[in-house]
Amino acid sequence: MDGGKAVEEDIGNRMHELARELFPIARSLTGEGVRETLGILQRELPGLTIKEVPSGTACFDWTVPPEWNVKDAYILGPDGRKLADFRQNNLHLVGYSAPIRQTIGLEALQAHLHSLPEQPDAIPYVTSYYQKNWGFCLSQKQRDALEEGEYEVVIDSTLDDDGSLTYGELVIPSTMGADREIFVSTYVCHPSMANNELSGPVVSTALARWLQSLDERRYTYRFIFIPETIGSILYLSLHLEHLKAHVTAGFNISCVGDERVYSYLPTRRGTTLSDRIARHALGHLAPDYVRHSFLERGSDERQYNAPGVDLPVVSVMRSKYGTYPEYHTSMDNLEFITPAGLYGSYNVLRHCFKGLECNSIYKAAVLCEPQLGKRGLYPSARKKGDPKPREMLDLLAYADGKTDLLEIADTTGHPIWVLAEAAGKLRAADLLEEISGP
Repeated sequence: MDGGKAVEEDIGNRMHELARELFPIARSLTGEGVRETLGILQRELPGLTIKEVPSGTACFDWTVPPEWNVKDAYILGPDGRKLADFRQNNLHLVGYSAPIRQTIGLEALQAHLHSLPEQPDAIPYVTSYYQKNWGFCLSQKQRDALEEGEYEVVIDSTLDDDGSLTYGELVIPSTMGADREIFVSTYVCHPSMANNELSGPVVSTALARWLQSLDERRYTYRFIFIPETIGSILYLSLHLEHLKAHVTAGFNISCVGDERVYSYLPTRRGTTLSDRIARHALGHLAPDYVRHSFLERGSDERQYNAPGVDLPVVSVMRSKYGTYPEYHTSMDNLEFITPAGLYGSYNVLRHCFKGLECNSIYKAAVLCEPQLGKRGLYPSARKKGDPKPREMLDLLAYADGKTDLLEIADTTGHPIWVLAEAAGKLRAADLLEEISGP
């Protein structure tokens, strides 16, 4: 799956088509929309297991909420026309709205309506997960056109205390029996939004397929597909000790579908292996990327980096959540994300994984610079200006048995995946010893 414009386009188009299939589904923290979404992802990743955790389950300071499902929701205007129809766009309904059927005047209705005056054509995304309420979202233009009169409000929803929260988990084992893990988290809880929601699961799915295609994997890879915030807190409450003992690096994957920019949000300390490989891959593949501060956190990296949890989880993104005008509105649609944007994120994260897989500590096997020519690793005849095999020479210069390949790559300016190829040639010539792997 490496290289070639046609291959890139095929991978990007496949991700975009999957996003298109998932886009209409009404997702939230819980409910049938999440199950339907995970069922489709399970079709793409047959090893994905789908798990249910009962509503009311305690997880640290939180509790799994009641399961929310919606059959229908709309407003009937004084003229009998439907407004804010959930079946036309599931963003029209405030997330976790309680059931209601009543007739009210415009003034009373306005208290339950949400719009964006600064974006008059956009429908906002609004939720009320943990406080029982109801409401509708509509464009400012629609709202301005509302006339005085009586409005019938219909929300046919359920909040079931005997329901459950659903999440998916895929474990791709190391082929070498290693118990060290790379942790990948993405979320499946937002309704019809493309970059902030669906780009994460579809890129994660493509990455998992690529990893499964590899003949060798040093690491085990653990992918989870969860509702944001409550899902990561719940998962940590169930698996924290295992994760702390086994996770070497981790990635929170969200907002990875547009073409505007690449972004990086570090761990709380900013010094983990995840930080190092993310900066390295972005530096070589997207050197104009935007580096954010952990103070700008807003997704599940909040939970994974919490004191006492301290998992090395970074976020590699395109346009970061909260920074683009389409965010949390109906403008975050399938036209905003592109096959090229999705592929770009996939490629950066794939190179993060490739870098982690090949990161080792090496030691030169001979003293001083070896004679590469007699081993066929150096041109037999050179003239002024001819290139030297710099990757091999630079690697040997820093291969002291203490410095890992990623640090050597950062020091010398070579991509780690290029140095790994040089290391293979030097090892084959008995000029380099691998002291330790990941």
